[in-house]
Amino acid sequence: MSTGSGKKSYKGRAVTVTFEAGRCLHAAECVRGLPEVFDTAERPWIRPDGAAADRVAEVVRRCPSGALRYELADGGAETPDRPTRITRGPAGQLTVRGELTVDTPAGPRSETRAVLCGCGSSGNQPYCDHSGPCGR
Repeated sequence: MSTGSGKKSYKGRAVTVTFEAGRCLHAAECVRGLPEVFDTAERPWIRPDGAAADRVAEVVRRCPSGALRYELADGGAETPDRPTRITRGPAGQLTVRGELTVDTPAGPRSETRAVLCGCGSSGNQPYCDHSGPCGR
């Protein structure tokens, strides 16, 4: 099911996973972590009921870019890492985990994970999209 902001939601009985394709950097943490839930050869490629909700949430939290997010049916959502941590990659991109407010062209967004462009060349500012030297 699509949402109005370019995201797709995949609703399961106990957890809903949201995917924002424009933020995905293909780290494949999801596919390696739970191939029975995240399978790019299948449609839909995300099947939240393929594993226990806590396992799905654990693997979604591994997504460095924040392209994947989750919400539990009981209302539980991701808790940000504390303290906030910022790591600069060898090419300059910034991987950020914690309680974040990211200023975007569409306005501020609350985040728990993001990979931010360090070179200014991303077409998806302020997020890295691997189009410039910091994403290579």
